[in-house]
Amino acid sequence: MKHRIAVGLGWILMTGVTLLFLYPFWWMIVSSFRGQEAMLIDPTRLLPEAFNTRAYGDIARLGGVDLWLYAFNSVFLTVTATVLAVVVTALGAYALYRKPDLPGFRFIQFGFLMTMMYPAMLLVIPVYLVVFQLGLLGTYTGIILFLSLMPILFLMLVQFFRSIPKELIESAKMDGASEMQVFRKIVLPISKPILATVFLIGFLLNWKQWLPILVIATSPDQYTLPVALLSMNTELGIDFQATMALAALTTVPIIVLFLFTQRRVIGGFVAGAVKG
Repeated sequence: MKHRIAVGLGWILMTGVTLLFLYPFWWMIVSSFRGQEAMLIDPTRLLPEAFNTRAYGDIARLGGVDLWLYAFNSVFLTVTATVLAVVVTALGAYALYRKPDLPGFRFIQFGFLMTMMYPAMLLVIPVYLVVFQLGLLGTYTGIILFLSLMPILFLMLVQFFRSIPKELIESAKMDGASEMQVFRKIVLPISKPILATVFLIGFLLNWKQWLPILVIATSPDQYTLPVALLSMNTELGIDFQATMALAALTTVPIIVLFLFTQRRVIGGFVAGAVKG
């Protein structure tokens, strides 16, 4: 009897916590269908008085740029940068797995750990200077290169590669396989689950990026949905309904993606936290 009561109380507590976390997202979606005046009079209302879709029409073009272009930039930059990050980090992680004692490898790994602890705001000026010196300011290439720098993916792949039996690699080497053949024909097929996981994690992390894009981009044509959302608030005032509408279009697709892939994503973060 006591066990059932404890289980029941646990379910009630978890349900309450879940509803507490879901409330901001529900409020955001509901507010996107409520007029400005209605939101100011009763801001905490959980159901709209009427489904007012004005805001979704108003945000079809923002700052002289069509909304579809912001959406295209978000998908294009996020996918391209994440694919590049996975390819480069997979090669680097495999090299560290095969030759962990080479000079500089430990320093690189330590540098990645330090980068993860560094506040993003402190990187604004260095990022701007580096991109400017490379001549990539105001280009998609500059944005993609910066977004592809994802130390957490490197560390996760290193941990996974260390779980691969070295005997498997050595037997292939004895059969005359080159290092690249071993990587392509043995390591990559084994690593498909972790590669899919790090891609999903990289995609989710890159989708919400706005600071590096705002620093590197020189035209609104290169902005993504999060940057467009940030740019909506001006000195002339805030359109709360339009802001909520754009916030819904920006976050709901990525929330749906996370819900479908949460086990793989959370499992990847846990795997990346395991000691090597």
